[in-house]
Amino acid sequence: MRAAVLHGVGKILLEDRPRPEPGPREVLVQVTSVGTCGSDVHYYEHGRIGDFVVRSPLVLGHEPAGIVVQAGPGADGHRTGQRVSVEPGVPDFTCAQCRAGRYNLCPRMRFFGTPPIDGAFTEYVAVHEEFAHPVPDAVSDDAAALMEPLSVGVWACRKARVGPGTRVLVTGAGPIGLLCLQAARAFGATEVMVTDVNPARLARARELGATAILDARAESLADAAFEPDVLLECSGHPAATADAVRAVARAGRVVLVGMGGDEIPLPLAALQTRELEVTGTFRYANTWPAAIALAAAGRVELDALVTGHFGLDRVEDALTAGTRDPELVKAVVRPQE
Repeated sequence: MRAAVLHGVGKILLEDRPRPEPGPREVLVQVTSVGTCGSDVHYYEHGRIGDFVVRSPLVLGHEPAGIVVQAGPGADGHRTGQRVSVEPGVPDFTCAQCRAGRYNLCPRMRFFGTPPIDGAFTEYVAVHEEFAHPVPDAVSDDAAALMEPLSVGVWACRKARVGPGTRVLVTGAGPIGLLCLQAARAFGATEVMVTDVNPARLARARELGATAILDARAESLADAAFEPDVLLECSGHPAATADAVRAVARAGRVVLVGMGGDEIPLPLAALQTRELEVTGTFRYANTWPAAIALAAAGRVELDALVTGHFGLDRVEDALTAGTRDPELVKAVVRPQE
């Protein structure tokens, strides 16, 4: 099979590799669509994210969808030809975090495209059958791939306890911010304001259901007269984060979704005097059924986020597309094309 392999900063080569054989309770998936993510771009540009360092050739890509073509020993949950969305992290199932249902915090998680685990910019992947989630025909291949970033939004909304009538502020209108917006509306939020510095992305946010948008270059949150119950911080920008925290209502919830630097300053006086809850998020757990149901019911729009398609021989173009097109939202790699 063909695989696009990262061999160093800014260097991806197309290689021929042996097709994987599915192990016990694994299925082999022929990959049809893979979304590109900011973390893929970061590995490509810098060779590391925090403590995760690319020390040997690595296949990136952790937003795959495809078709089950083979089952390993003991795998009986799928039929050949079943279309699936692949949840890209498989835990050990036995640690204290897994037993508590927080498998996203498993210290021995094997996550696609995170050193040293190869990802899905390739023609086939093997994955545990429980993490290959069937999708209905109403969900396209691209949308099935984007269940991964949608799951980030679903998880953030669950952590924030978004429900009917909640007022939500989303800072950052990138792919994750746009999906947090849609997830919040699907969870019952009646007002969702989205802030960014990119007019095209703000316009897209309005199209996808934002009740208000704010161009942070020209307007201040302090002057917006919007007091959210929940902040979903997706920009990772320290100044934007601090300003947004100051806007949150008393007893509100702050969920830090975007990753900027290793440390950011937070306005302690606002946190204490308003008794704000602050939490981080790390990936997701038990979100795929909800994400698939929302997409199948038309409660979220995923295909509209896809602004470019690339073959496996153009993965570098997919990872650098954002530097050439300010209106790009989501580039998708199609390994079979």
